[in-house]
This record gives sequence, C-alpha cells and structure tokens, in this order.
Amino acid sequence: MDRFIQSAKKFVRDEEGVTAIEYGLIAALIAVVIVGSVTLIGGSLNEIFTFVSNQLKVPGKT
Repeated sequence: MDRFIQSAKKFVRDEEGVTAIEYGLIAALIAVVIVGSVTLIGGSLNEIFTFVSNQLKVPGKT
C-alpha cells in the first residue's frame, strides 16, 4: 500500500504531463482561431478573386 501511495504522490508532483496538456490546449486554441479566421475571410477573398477575374477577362472571349 505504501508503494501505491508513493507512486501516486510522484505522479501528482510530475509536471511533464501537465506541460504537455497545456501545449496541447494552446495548439488546439490556435487551430480554432485559424479555422475561424479562414472561415470569416474566405468568403471575402472569393469575392475579391472573382472581381479581379472578371476585370481581367477580354470582352468577347471566355
């Protein structure tokens, strides 16, 4: 039983797992921000590229 308690105490004091979890959460947050910005900006970029494409077309040709 003492061995189990010692192992549990060592596990609680070990901060390497906590650091890995924190880095994982930071990476997930960054990914959410990137996906959100691309979603918001994506429609505007599509409109801009369509406008530019239409302006570059030569009349009478497709």
